[in-house]
Amino acid sequence: MNKQLLIHGTASAQQLKELEVLTAATGISEYSEHCWQLQNAQIDEKFLKAVEAYCQSAQLDFAWLPAGLKLTDFGLLVMDMDSTLVTIETIDEMADYCGKKAEVAAITEAAMRGEISDYDTSLRRRLVLLEGLDTQALERVYLERMNLSPGAERLVQAAHAAGLKTLLVSGGFTFFTEKLKQRLQLSYARSNTLGMVDHRLTGTVEGEIVNAEVKARIVQETCASLGLPTSAAIVMGDGANDLKMMKLAGLSVAYRAKPVVRAQASVAFNFCGLDGLLSILR
Repeated sequence: MNKQLLIHGTASAQQLKELEVLTAATGISEYSEHCWQLQNAQIDEKFLKAVEAYCQSAQLDFAWLPAGLKLTDFGLLVMDMDSTLVTIETIDEMADYCGKKAEVAAITEAAMRGEISDYDTSLRRRLVLLEGLDTQALERVYLERMNLSPGAERLVQAAHAAGLKTLLVSGGFTFFTEKLKQRLQLSYARSNTLGMVDHRLTGTVEGEIVNAEVKARIVQETCASLGLPTSAAIVMGDGANDLKMMKLAGLSVAYRAKPVVRAQASVAFNFCGLDGLLSILR
């Protein structure tokens, strides 16, 4: 299948020319807003590493994708929540309300980088530190700290307009995912249920933990319910616990992600918003 090299971002004419020379392309054409196609770029593993290094230094994003790929080629858009659909790690912000943010955030970072292989254990280690936290703190996290990532609303609206269903699947918590589902009119949302007694956290999760394996299973089940192969799904994530569901997808997008995720995704967005996807899928 023919592939095309797309450059996304605020690129100068000089930068585009340098990329054209770097990839032995035969020309440059505007592909979409803030996105350019390098025509007949000569790309192999060595060239891709060179393009990646150049784009990183120039704060540009690039995609090496099958030519002519469109949003309507897909039927399901799947998004992780923390540091993907929203800009924060919600459990870290919850921990801030009981003075344990640094301790919890260190575990979160290690888990997302893939340095803790057992996600269930890492989640339980964090939650036990939050035992006794008043649920009003969760409401404050949502109202005061939970911001959508740039381009999130535009991406979701475009996906729905193109006929795609949307799935938010998260190792976070239903307290937040259900609010986001309603706010963005998402088709589906799945995440963990926090244990609560008398409006305080018990430091536990009720029921099955939504870990990497469960995320992948939810994507499979959702696709099956829609009569779609998993290759008809776009999956966006940032952490190691997203990799298994990303591997099922026809297109996987690492969004401002950890290195282990960027290395395995179809495309990595390091600088643009979530709606950068709309620039590469016309």
